[in-house]
Amino acid sequence: MPSSIPPPPLIRPAPQEREILRELARRLRAHADLPEMERRRTLWEKQNALKNRRPLVLCFPEGSWREILPESVFVCRHPILRLWEWQLRTRLWTIERLRDDSFVLPWFDVDWRMTVGNYGFDIPMTYGDDRGSYVWHAPITDLEAELPKLNFRAIRVDHAATARDLEAAHELFRGILTPRIRTSCWWTLGMTWEASKLIGLENLMFAMCEHPARVHQIMAFLRDEHLHFIAMCENEGLLTPNDAADYVGSGGLGATRELRPYGAEHDVGIRLNERWGFAESQETVGISPKMFEEFVLPYQVPLLDKFGFNSYGCCEGLEHRIDAVLKNIPRLRRISVAPSADQEVLAQKLDGKYIFSRKPYPAHVCVGFNEAAIRDDLRRTLACAKGQPTEIILKDTHTVQGEPWRLERWVEIAREEIARAETPSVHP
Repeated sequence: MPSSIPPPPLIRPAPQEREILRELARRLRAHADLPEMERRRTLWEKQNALKNRRPLVLCFPEGSWREILPESVFVCRHPILRLWEWQLRTRLWTIERLRDDSFVLPWFDVDWRMTVGNYGFDIPMTYGDDRGSYVWHAPITDLEAELPKLNFRAIRVDHAATARDLEAAHELFRGILTPRIRTSCWWTLGMTWEASKLIGLENLMFAMCEHPARVHQIMAFLRDEHLHFIAMCENEGLLTPNDAADYVGSGGLGATRELRPYGAEHDVGIRLNERWGFAESQETVGISPKMFEEFVLPYQVPLLDKFGFNSYGCCEGLEHRIDAVLKNIPRLRRISVAPSADQEVLAQKLDGKYIFSRKPYPAHVCVGFNEAAIRDDLRRTLACAKGQPTEIILKDTHTVQGEPWRLERWVEIAREEIARAETPSVHP
């Protein structure tokens, strides 16, 4: 979701900033106008309609972006212009260098200027050095006494500042890209990460056995709070579409013509049922399927029922809870197949009725570059998911050890293995 951005100075690009941003925008527009972009969009529309049988490939550099595009690359100094420069450069690098199956449109996205409050408790985070781990101190230690103190989050949107940003973008990119509001007010509606932050991950696990009523109490609160939050976003006209070149779930693009009338690219103020929804529960991967069905899934379903299509899962293996997920989640289209998941079981369960959204092992790319292991991993996925709508998405790439070529090569290898799997074996 968008971070809290303090009010910056008015956006008045210096001549050099204006020149570089317009040049980057021209390059992006040249790609957006290519017939290839429309072809890729059509592929994703078929994928999300469950009619595509050729695996699609995506790669998200994520933590590696600072190695691909170091600070020295950027020209803009104004904080908003720097974000805009980052948006343009990352999209260009993806299209020009990665050459995966992503696509770009002739639009420029501007975020809502907004802040989101807390649940009534501050959660202090202590971070390690250089993208390292972090710890936090769960603020709720006495469940009986402190759970009643929880409150719903508040949203504050600076409409005037957002309008100024949009106006500045129109002036800056005039004749090249069309600015629009395009953002999301949340990522996941899974809620177990929120519960873990509030009471602690170990405490959450123990409480399921020792104080089950309290776990139901906090999950019911989070369900009601999240229902209120997404309804507030809908009623305030903050929702924008995620049905084109938009990242949905834990990977995959949301392109579809099934949720809204085609061509309304810049709509603001759409309804929840015109969007993709998403939930996961990575934090509870160690609990039993029975406990998942008691403490997690029943609280997620009412939220996901608000959306037109849904994705489920992220880095957790779903093979032990997949039956409950498939049975209970409405309008489900995309299932995450985590690196450590049992692919054979999930492929059998999905049976071509859902998107097999495979996340390969990123360590083979991030720690050294093990091409043999990469190919073995891809071949197993392609064998398991053969004939199903499949996407292979490299993510959680927190580093490439200063060698961005690894990501480009991974995309090439993925394409080679897909072509190999499609070629019938020739026997003498």
